[in-house]
Amino acid sequence: MKDFVTVAVFNLPTEIAVLKSILENEGIHYFFENETIVSIDPFASIAYGGIKLKVHRNDVVLVKGILDNLDSNLRIVE
Repeated sequence: MKDFVTVAVFNLPTEIAVLKSILENEGIHYFFENETIVSIDPFASIAYGGIKLKVHRNDVVLVKGILDNLDSNLRIVE
């Protein structure tokens, strides 16, 4: 996991639902840091710095393109 970097931060688990599906369909390896704790206690999002999308360094450009596309179409990505 040392080659994984944060490319986006989300506040709520509902914000990542569509993104998970897209990343899986694209075959991109990823994980969401703090997803479980924020799912259990949404107020913990601020304390832990949100739900962090981590991807491999080689996939950063591809994932940023996906995020830009989602942002322009759905307005859910900050």
